[in-house]
Amino acid sequence: MTLTALLERYAALKAAIVPAKLLAVSKTHPAEPVAELLAAGHRDFGENRVQEAAEKYPPLKRLYPDLRLHLIGPLQTNKVKQAVALFDVIETLDRPKLAQALAAEMARTGRHVPCLIEVNIGAEPQKAGIAPEQTADFLAACRDEWQLEISGLMCIPPAGQDPAPHFKRLAFLAAELGLAELSMGMSGDYQASIACGATEIRVGTALFGARPKP
Repeated sequence: MTLTALLERYAALKAAIVPAKLLAVSKTHPAEPVAELLAAGHRDFGENRVQEAAEKYPPLKRLYPDLRLHLIGPLQTNKVKQAVALFDVIETLDRPKLAQALAAEMARTGRHVPCLIEVNIGAEPQKAGIAPEQTADFLAACRDEWQLEISGLMCIPPAGQDPAPHFKRLAFLAAELGLAELSMGMSGDYQASIACGATEIRVGTALFGARPKP
């Protein structure tokens, strides 16, 4: 994709998602388009894998210290040390074991990274995430037992279904729990998520184009 096309897509997306924040998902894309968006003033980026982010982002962070890097993919406990050092937001807090490991690493380093709880909003057995009916108890444990900063909720609705009911349920749950941030909606459904109250959308393909093939 040309620089002109990238910036045109970026401007169109920014206009379309007001008032939500755009999280530019750069997984599998090289550093060059990320650098172009940074030069244009964008600061929030998402990556799925710790190792890929560790290879791509440290030089960019040195050039742009206000860059905010979000982890939006699953986090294994053996990657927690690296994730806490690198990411500025962890959006996929999905189980007590991970909460405990994050809390221990943050206490050890003094670097406290805000987290979002990943909710398995469609109750899909193959997906990670906290069940909606267990989210209140998990939030309380994260705050009281592990002293984690929980700023919101995130979800991925079931594929092939109307996402709106799932987005509405997540928004209702967040409101019940007093959580301000709602990370929901991606390239194919961000318009529905904004209508349901998303504060952040995670967009990769609609911004950067198709992912490079290996």
